[in-house]
Amino acid sequence: MKTALVCGAGGFIGSHMVKLLKKEGFWVRGVDLKYPEFSPTPADDFIIGDLRDPQVCKFTVDRPFDEVYQFAADMGGAGFVFTGENDADIMHNSALINLNMLEACYKRNLKRIFYSSSACMYPEYNQKDPDNPNCAEDCAYPAEPDSEYGWEKLFSERLYLAFHRNYGMEVRIARYHNIFGPEGIWQGGREKAPAALCRKVAENPPGGEIDIWGDGNQTRSFLYIDECLEGTLRLMRSDFVGPVNIGSDEMVTINRMADMIMGIADKKLTKRHVPGPQGVRGRNSDNRLIFAQLGWKPSQPLEVGMRVTYNWVAEQVKKAGKSG
Repeated sequence: MKTALVCGAGGFIGSHMVKLLKKEGFWVRGVDLKYPEFSPTPADDFIIGDLRDPQVCKFTVDRPFDEVYQFAADMGGAGFVFTGENDADIMHNSALINLNMLEACYKRNLKRIFYSSSACMYPEYNQKDPDNPNCAEDCAYPAEPDSEYGWEKLFSERLYLAFHRNYGMEVRIARYHNIFGPEGIWQGGREKAPAALCRKVAENPPGGEIDIWGDGNQTRSFLYIDECLEGTLRLMRSDFVGPVNIGSDEMVTINRMADMIMGIADKKLTKRHVPGPQGVRGRNSDNRLIFAQLGWKPSQPLEVGMRVTYNWVAEQVKKAGKSG
């Protein structure tokens, strides 16, 4: 039986990865500060521990694993990343996790480890035009991310690549572009745009208002969790190191996404544009490299995943209302 370790298994992407690996027949160990919030974990073993502590990492990597997935990070949406109030924690906590986990895997002679980087590491100067952002993998330098979260991701990419060059570790690096889906954070300040907009639409009756930060003309692409996991497994089991984008190339404005969600909910609401953190003006996944290397790229229309996600968030809002 093949074995896998999933770091950050209590979080959104990590918890979904545990489920997928179990379906594939893996023996899976998860590790996180907490269990998944919205459904029980099917992991064979789950360690509650802080990966900022090197002893926890050493304890976690106490046996061989065929595949290691490193999703653990201190992160959130624009309301968490772009305020400036969390910069020290974001850089310190995530960097420690990656330093410790790489060291523990190296000392245990574990070779194959996946690292989830982010499109936030791309230079701000290439993302000022909302209609024509440049997020090709080879445009990362000269570096100028628009947040400390992006700088930490860039540092950690280089850390993994250095372990690959110097110690022969079979690292795989993906730059994720806005992954969304059911069982993700949908309230509390760390949620990202899809879940936040779904919540706002679900909470308001027809004829109400929803707040949108900025003018809503900033562009993004959003990738449904199932396609994210498929791309991740394809990369992990290939001979390609990366870094490579894993994201949709269906770019939409935030206004358009809000309209899409209102259509799914069959509600007419007024969009009220208010001041708030927005990030770069434009970002879209450039999928030429992943298609050239793996013969695959995401293809599911945004609305398909958004429909599933809205229905799930609406159910959470309903439950919260009853319990409140």
